[in-house]
Amino acid sequence: MVAEPILVHLKQTDRKVDIQLLYQQRCTSKRAQNWGKQLKMSSYLAQEVHLARRHEEILSQRSELLQQMETYLRDKKTKKTWQTQAADAARKRNAALLNDIEAAEKRLQERMCLLPDPDTVELETLYWASIKDSLPKWEEFLLGRAEVPIGFKKTKATKQSINYPEEDSQK
Repeated sequence: MVAEPILVHLKQTDRKVDIQLLYQQRCTSKRAQNWGKQLKMSSYLAQEVHLARRHEEILSQRSELLQQMETYLRDKKTKKTWQTQAADAARKRNAALLNDIEAAEKRLQERMCLLPDPDTVELETLYWASIKDSLPKWEEFLLGRAEVPIGFKKTKATKQSINYPEEDSQK
């Protein structure tokens, strides 16, 4: 492109010199073009090398990220398994505790039903206290060493009736 303006300005007399100049310029421009091509080629080569390095970096980063992702997923799966096992164990423990509480509640309700009325308990206590007081009187009779204690009448040989002193005084 540079050679064309030179051709326009050529003079007839200097035609031979100008042709030589033109030839030199063309050769130089071809060299420059070759050199430019070489420059472009070396530039492309440098870009190619740079892109290859960048590609390797990206691949190594990808590999690292894949490993991290696999590790994360494995840890997540392990954690989920552990949490599931812990939840199952807690569920079983809670069910066992609930069963124990229900059984204890049932036993307490049964015990409440079995407990006698407080008046009955008081009468029973008084009864056993009177037995304890009258036991020495009856011991001799039961051993066959004495007769029936005072307050009891012998009606028949096999049957005995109990006379209370209060009843005797009311008659």
